Amino acid sequence: MTRYSEDTLSASASETTAPASQAAEKETARTFTRLMPLLLTLVTLGLFALGIGVRMYDLSDQPLDFHPTRQLRSAIIARGMYYDMKPNVDLETKEQAVNYWFSMGQYEPSILERLVAYTYLAIGQETLWVSRVYTSAFWIIGGLALFALARRMTAGRSSGASTVIALVAVAYYLLLPFGVQASRAFQPDPGMVMWIVLFLYAAYRWSESRAWKWAILAGLLGGLAVLTKAVAAYVVGATAIALVLHTLGFRRAWRNPQPWAMAALMAVPSGIYYIAGNESRAAEFFSSWTLSLSHLLLEPATYARWLNLVQSLMGLAVLLLGLVGVLIARGRNQALLAGAWVGYGIYGLFLPYQMYTHNYYHLQVIPLLALSLAPVISTIQERFEKQAWIWKALFVGVAVMGVAYTSWVSVAEQAGENHRNEPAYWQEIASYLPTDGKILALTQDYGYRLMYYGWRKVIIWPIVGERQLSKLRGNDQELKAFFDKKSEGTDYFLVTAFGQWNKQPDLQNYLNQNFPLYAQGDGYLIYDLTQPISAAVPAKP
Repeated sequence: MTRYSEDTLSASASETTAPASQAAEKETARTFTRLMPLLLTLVTLGLFALGIGVRMYDLSDQPLDFHPTRQLRSAIIARGMYYDMKPNVDLETKEQAVNYWFSMGQYEPSILERLVAYTYLAIGQETLWVSRVYTSAFWIIGGLALFALARRMTAGRSSGASTVIALVAVAYYLLLPFGVQASRAFQPDPGMVMWIVLFLYAAYRWSESRAWKWAILAGLLGGLAVLTKAVAAYVVGATAIALVLHTLGFRRAWRNPQPWAMAALMAVPSGIYYIAGNESRAAEFFSSWTLSLSHLLLEPATYARWLNLVQSLMGLAVLLLGLVGVLIARGRNQALLAGAWVGYGIYGLFLPYQMYTHNYYHLQVIPLLALSLAPVISTIQERFEKQAWIWKALFVGVAVMGVAYTSWVSVAEQAGENHRNEPAYWQEIASYLPTDGKILALTQDYGYRLMYYGWRKVIIWPIVGERQLSKLRGNDQELKAFFDKKSEGTDYFLVTAFGQWNKQPDLQNYLNQNFPLYAQGDGYLIYDLTQPISAAVPAKP
């Protein structure tokens, strides 16, 4: 009897507790739902603030952390523009700065460099870090467009769900360590990526509405992307074609004026600059980097190296998930993603050598991958919506850990490098150089460090990679003949790139056997080419 009474009381207590527990859980869920918009807004603002913060860290260090050759080239151009516009400047210094600017060659319009030069003029001094502010701002603007586009691509979900998906995509775009480093660089690529993402958003909106305003805007933004850097044409053009065919179909697309207007706006500005205004440079680039290296397309190693570089920059798991995202996307989303990826693939076929040697040539993959993750994230989120709140909280915790880790890696990479002593070092090297003749040099970054910091220009002896590239193009020459040709009219040979010096023993032997040292010190050697030791002898194999 006692046991029966205890069991009855226990069951009664359970029945009383269960409704109370369920009510508490429902109230917690209602509170969480009410706070969700505010929480998502705060997370969005925090994420973009973090994206800005990791780019502003170590802002004033010299731009030698990422492809210094490319960054110093832009710095030399910007300084030449600045001195050209600056009033009350020493005429000799102005002429030298402008001459260095004109010696750089014209790869694309100097839009960023001109913007930086105007900023120098406004603040009254050459402050190199302003370039990082501009390129970082370009990347953040692209992130805003990517966030908006990812939300539209998942508009069938609830507002909160589409925002969460967009946040994951934009977190990858903003905090990938490679993207953080590259988006701070003084080169046109971050601006190109910004215009590409803005174009993708406008083209998507046109596909939704078929409105003239979006057709014109997509054309203008795509045209700016191509004008900023010509390689954007592949992704922009292929995406536009894919969306037009998806939206209008093949037959209607030919008769509709909107696609033709978009195409004209995309092609005309860059066509005028790259073909009409700079025809010789465009032809030279195509001949040097596409035609002469086209045999690489027949070598399987080219594609293996290409894939290896991309996965090392983006993460193999993310790359595979992104490709899966393209496959499981539907309708307009799939047209946008597939078109962009096909464009990227065609781009790689035209520039096979850069695909495995130049990491910044893959910068546009970052927004493509971020958007391609959206369908995968959407599928995962559907499963999590059915889970208890504790599992959702754990998922948030994992996401926070991922954001914190990638942010730390980005900052740690910047903290691990300090280039603030470079200006003084190169100024010292420049002070040792003779002034009574021309100098042939094996030196860092095509001589740009010496030119920018030391105000001395030299003729460049090729690094190992350049000599190997000549072999790939079928231009291999015996060392003595090549040296005689390169050194014609020069009086001295400078060595400061000792890593490259050690990789060219044939050059070392040839110089040591045939020419005396003019001077040497900490970090440099200078050979006197005007006083040969004896008749030139063949280099040792």
